[in-house]
Amino acid sequence: MADFIGEDLSGSRFERVNLAGSRFERINLNGAEFRACDIVDTRFRGVEMSGIVMRGVALFDVDIHGEIGKLTINGVDVGPLVYAELDRRYPERAKMRPTDPAGFREAWDVVERLWGDTVERARCLDPELLHESVGGEWSFIETLRHLVFATDSWIRRAILGDPSPWDPLDLPWDEMPDTPGVPRDRDVRPSLDVVLELRRDRMSAVREVVDGLTDESLDGDTEPVEGTGWPESRSYPVRECLLTILNEEWEHRLYAERDLDALEARCS
Repeated sequence: MADFIGEDLSGSRFERVNLAGSRFERINLNGAEFRACDIVDTRFRGVEMSGIVMRGVALFDVDIHGEIGKLTINGVDVGPLVYAELDRRYPERAKMRPTDPAGFREAWDVVERLWGDTVERARCLDPELLHESVGGEWSFIETLRHLVFATDSWIRRAILGDPSPWDPLDLPWDEMPDTPGVPRDRDVRPSLDVVLELRRDRMSAVREVVDGLTDESLDGDTEPVEGTGWPESRSYPVRECLLTILNEEWEHRLYAERDLDALEARCS
């Protein structure tokens, strides 16, 4: 078994090569061409796939979760169809796309209520199960820790200007490069109550921001902060920061609900 780490293999040709079971991490495949390749049971996570063209492919039993826009299959742009179906299934999903301060406040009301229900559902399980991964995804506790990181990043750092808002329990996304000063402890196992206390503090910070929104502040930009961290030190539209948080909260709650289904089924 060979390891290729930190090497420049751009322009290489692989023909009749067996790469089954290989792991590709932080790899640049821009402009690559795949012909007559077998990628059955392959897993893609945190992968940028914009601008891809597929011809003569066979797609069966494919499961995709992510941001989808202008996905054309056999001449049909299915992106709008997917979004319309998701809005039909989850009527409050449309509220996660607010346009004015009142809409952002209403959206956060929805987030607080739905997460309250999800947390109460999680409390009914054995606490140890809340540390278990389902299908290689984050555990319930890790999901909450990641949302603390998201809030620290886009609210406390980007909007409120704290250059280093991190708590030791913050959990960045897996593909994020290690960044000085930003914690990433995958081994710690805090209790649900410990994480919820931290989560309540961060959610109250979001509440304070949305409650204080005006049309002028919503359309404004953040001030760059000093020091390394995430997001990068530059100016961001306040609206985009808040929409990012709403998207994180909405999507990760659905992931958590999906995994709670699996954990509950395991106990029945």
